Amino acid sequence: MGFLDEGHRCPGAMGARLLKAILTFLIGATIGILIVYAINDNPPMALWLAGAALGAVLAMSIRQAVGVR
Repeated sequence: MGFLDEGHRCPGAMGARLLKAILTFLIGATIGILIVYAINDNPPMALWLAGAALGAVLAMSIRQAVGVR
């Protein structure tokens, strides 16, 4: 195993990681819904849910690509 180097950072507690994931999901879903409403004034529920899901997935993938700090 060996000693930890100077650049080592322990991951946050389980609650902190879960909170970051939920916040990322909610922010992405909100942005997706806002984009759907910007395109269509009265979107059907299926379009609303699809926009929320797409926004959440894109936000999570961007978070993973950038790296969690």
